[in-house]
Amino acid sequence: MANLIFRTDGGLVGLLLRLTVAIVIFPHGAQKLFGWFGGYGPAPTLQFFKSLGIPTALGWLGILTESVGPVLLVLGLGTRVVALLLAGVMVSAALLVHKDVGFFMNWGGQHQPGREGFEYHILALGTLAALMVTGGGTWSLDALLAR
Repeated sequence: MANLIFRTDGGLVGLLLRLTVAIVIFPHGAQKLFGWFGGYGPAPTLQFFKSLGIPTALGWLGILTESVGPVLLVLGLGTRVVALLLAGVMVSAALLVHKDVGFFMNWGGQHQPGREGFEYHILALGTLAALMVTGGGTWSLDALLAR
């Protein structure tokens, strides 16, 4: 079972995907966990999640996935598991928050502030799926653990 989780092709693609996802997702998690980058921190975030019908425990799982997950991706530790958890966050966000806005992001300012479509989530899901297939790639702790 551990080999299924940690096995990787050792290539550069896994590294590039890991770093890209980590750079993009970490600020979103830091908004929720620390209130950084204009975020609200955990209590208001959990209240918002509650208004969407998300239980507190799952809300915390989402917050930690978006904040700790990218750090684990930089290290290349548990890449497939982190990618799967982040994919769950992306599907949840797309379905619970963004689907009513439509496909496109709010580049033209046509939606109310903070309301975006789900195209970003589709890109993220494709990238995360690729990580689940390739694994952590070169310079990953997964590669060391797989040996």
